[in-house]
Amino acid sequence: MRILVVEDTEDLADAIVHRLRKLGYGVDWAATGDEAEELLGQEAYQLILLDIMLPGTDGQTLLNRLRRRRDATPVLVMTARSQVDVRIGLLDLGADDFIVKPFDLRELEARCRALLRRSHGMASSVTVFGNLTFDAAARAVTVAGQPVELGGREFRLLELFLSHLNTVLSKDDLMDRLFSLDQPTALNAIELYVSRLRRKLEGASVEIRTKRGLGYVAELAGKEG
Repeated sequence: MRILVVEDTEDLADAIVHRLRKLGYGVDWAATGDEAEELLGQEAYQLILLDIMLPGTDGQTLLNRLRRRRDATPVLVMTARSQVDVRIGLLDLGADDFIVKPFDLRELEARCRALLRRSHGMASSVTVFGNLTFDAAARAVTVAGQPVELGGREFRLLELFLSHLNTVLSKDDLMDRLFSLDQPTALNAIELYVSRLRRKLEGASVEIRTKRGLGYVAELAGKEG
């Protein structure tokens, strides 16, 4: 999943980016509202972490512009302003959730998971697909009750496939959602990750099929796409 962090405090931004990348997310950072606007005009994100007090275009203005152009990307606001009226105003403006600074990075992770899960129609962090169980909170996968060890990016790749069952995802789609702008990656890296994931999921009810010339599609075993 691709996340945009909009935060002008470099130490905090660095900590957030490092933490989320370690979990396998593709993460880009913008230090100003203007930088964020430029990135949002060029890239597609599944989640935006937005500070309110920014140099130049502030976070509230950026959020307002997003919603006025009907951009429904989930937005988690990060703010030091804890007053109820401020939070109500941000939610009414179009924020999906907020977290008050200073915060524990574990809580930030949980809020990110919840927003991403909701945006993909998953009501719970634990989802069952035949004999495969996917636990987003615990970052755990089992097949027929047996644990499957996945690296961070393999876990996010599986999450992408499970949230887009029966939908063809091109290599470009997968690369755009798994890697950050400062992590240039060749398309054959996607082939490698898919190959590894298939091998680790051998015997699972979810099969990842190749659609020649198009990309990949995940399907429940025995069902044709």
